[in-house]
Amino acid sequence: MKTKGLVPRIGRFLKKLLLILVIGQFLYILLLKWVNPPVTITQLANWVGGYGLKRDYVDFEEMSYYAKLAVISSEDQLFADHSGFDWKSIEKAMKYNEKKPNRVRGASTISQQVAKNVFLWQGRSWIRKGLETYFTFMIELIWGKQRILEMYLNVSEMGSGIFGIEAAAQAYFKKPAAKLNKSEAARIAACLPNPKKFKVQPASRYVTSRGWVIQRQMNNLAGDDEIKAIIGPFAKK
Repeated sequence: MKTKGLVPRIGRFLKKLLLILVIGQFLYILLLKWVNPPVTITQLANWVGGYGLKRDYVDFEEMSYYAKLAVISSEDQLFADHSGFDWKSIEKAMKYNEKKPNRVRGASTISQQVAKNVFLWQGRSWIRKGLETYFTFMIELIWGKQRILEMYLNVSEMGSGIFGIEAAAQAYFKKPAAKLNKSEAARIAACLPNPKKFKVQPASRYVTSRGWVIQRQMNNLAGDDEIKAIIGPFAKK
């Protein structure tokens, strides 16, 4: 008899727990529209792994125009146009990965990277990818492009144990993020695919070369009205 009564109670408890988790994660997403996350799983993993943790969140207005343009030019040139997913790039990446399974190519947008870096962990499991899709949809719906870009520039790893554009600017160029020039911003953006491997200062050959490419892409995107609506007009600090 006790066992028969226990099963329904467990079922009710699990339903309540699920409801709490659903409401809790929604409220957390909503809160982060205005408040920066206290810590992320990736930041904790770096600290525990002995890489350290350097970060200093700053407001969107305290970030160089060039820093905003550089990461869009480097990581997601269609950022202003898509709703979180670049389906053509995803399709190309899937076909490439089928042909060359030992050389995995990603196709994550800035929005997807933010969803992963803020709410989830690093890895390639289908569970994580499914959750990433959900959180990407939610932040696109609730936050909007400017907040997503601001969060990206605050939480992305930009060097071994260095998170965010302010910490990167101080570590590499001894200046605040608001003062980064075009070349400096491009070099930081160049390290984003693998920040533990690619060195910004002193710049590796790859970062130097990739930085020049990013600067040319910045020139091409600078006049895009939709991008200007997100990052704002150029304003010399």
